Amino acid sequence: MSIYQQISSNKIKTYLIMVLFVAFIALLAWVFGEASGYGGSFIGIALIISGTISFTSYWWSDKAVLAMTGAQPADQKVHFDFYTTAENMAIAAGLPKPKLYVIDDPAPNAFATGRDPEHAVVVATTGILECLDRTELEGVIAHELSHIKNFDIRLMAIVTVLVGTVAFVADLFMRNLWWGGRRNNDRSSGSGIFLIVGIILAILSPIVATLIKLAISRKREYLADASGANLTRNPDALADALEKIASNPHMLRNASSSTAHLFIENPFKKKNAGQLFASLFNTHPPLEERIRILRAM
Repeated sequence: MSIYQQISSNKIKTYLIMVLFVAFIALLAWVFGEASGYGGSFIGIALIISGTISFTSYWWSDKAVLAMTGAQPADQKVHFDFYTTAENMAIAAGLPKPKLYVIDDPAPNAFATGRDPEHAVVVATTGILECLDRTELEGVIAHELSHIKNFDIRLMAIVTVLVGTVAFVADLFMRNLWWGGRRNNDRSSGSGIFLIVGIILAILSPIVATLIKLAISRKREYLADASGANLTRNPDALADALEKIASNPHMLRNASSSTAHLFIENPFKKKNAGQLFASLFNTHPPLEERIRILRAM
């Protein structure tokens, strides 16, 4: 599949995922409503809530991410290399220059967010700006611009918000059960079946939704590595940068599970990453594998 086909595919997936998540949340609301004895009255409320969240996540997810990570606008004089490198790479990629933000943190990392190339943001930590040379910084920025050009930023921002909504609906149902919110009705046997199904869905649906999000995230990282290397014509630059990021002992202070998948490398220092179970919940593919592929280009 060519880069242009990947971009088109990402656009289609964005809208498809939004529709499927809204439908899934409506299904959860129906099952939870039947299990709680409220019938289908929850469906309308769930559709309104999930539809509103989908809409707001499309337009304002980048602002939410910047606030969560503590990012501040970059200063052109202080962060001169960041500005000029981003400007040059954007021209080479045929993209508008993104807005630039900086996180005051010694841990080297970076990410991109926004809904499209015209409203994109690239964020870098002070740690990554200090530890990378200009060539390595070009590799990192090219990687992030590839996320923008491939529309990964829109896809992942919306997926993150909608996965959170699934978890919220499931948690609301479980709290309702614990606090005695279940109504009695005449369909005791049918309600009992829905109750069992509802509890199973409440436990499994947030886990499955999260695994889907992480699988999508890992696939996008491989594509962005390849696209970024193609942009700079120097895959070793990104490979060298990833090695420096991996060897740095600092962990991002404002790291959270809701934003970890956005970064060029997992901001958490993982343990037992080689185990199969742990790898299912990794936000990124194995760093050694990414570096090996880049070195082989």
